[in-house]
Amino acid sequence: MITIKSDREIELMKEAGKMVSMTHQYLKKYIKPGITTKELDQLAEQYIYSLGGVPTCKGYEGFPTSLCTSVNDTVVHGIPSDDKLKEGDIITIDMVIGYKGYQGDAAWTYAVGKISDEKKYLMEHTEKALYEGIKMIKPGAHVGDISAAIESYAKKYHLGIVEELCGHGIGREMHEDPEVANYGIRGTGPRLKEGMVICVEPMLNLGTSAIHVLDDNWSVKTNDGKPSAHYEHTVLITKDGYTILTPRLDEEEEC
Repeated sequence: MITIKSDREIELMKEAGKMVSMTHQYLKKYIKPGITTKELDQLAEQYIYSLGGVPTCKGYEGFPTSLCTSVNDTVVHGIPSDDKLKEGDIITIDMVIGYKGYQGDAAWTYAVGKISDEKKYLMEHTEKALYEGIKMIKPGAHVGDISAAIESYAKKYHLGIVEELCGHGIGREMHEDPEVANYGIRGTGPRLKEGMVICVEPMLNLGTSAIHVLDDNWSVKTNDGKPSAHYEHTVLITKDGYTILTPRLDEEEEC
């Protein structure tokens, strides 16, 4: 069931989203060759609690950590480990933070040191695909309008669209209705209404769209071993359009 959030609920979600933004900003300076993904997870967890938030991913359906850390050909749901990041890697950090029972969710792909032009291309156009989808958000628009915009952009730049995974509504629960696919047809799907909150999150691959799940039952990999990028925002539908609840923060804003 799709829910419309009250003013009180929206304020709590804004706080949760701000914590997500702050935690991403906090982690940026640590994303360097030599750090382990487990160390990033520990840093994030401590910081989230210091803000008064709760790392929602930890324990969710048995997931063991506070962050999803997906490196290179891992699309999503990478489990933090003792593996060290290397020069030239890319890493997607996906996190959900709860605040007084309401959730904020955002993912971003980061470069580790100097990366190849191919990886830069992938990151640039996956990020732009996210905003192409978000630009379609306004009351009366259809979920399919978002999906179609992402698909059109991804195909223009010859990127593989992961179809098995999608965006979603969010509120008290991490995953609520509606599903927000990264491919689709304009004018289809539920209509957007003021007060809805959704997560838009293209997951695009440099090669094939085909994926598989590892034996840990979480980590999703590309079939051809080529890298994948993932960008996500939590977005509120407003009277006149939308507000991103998980904005990127620059260094000055964080200070």
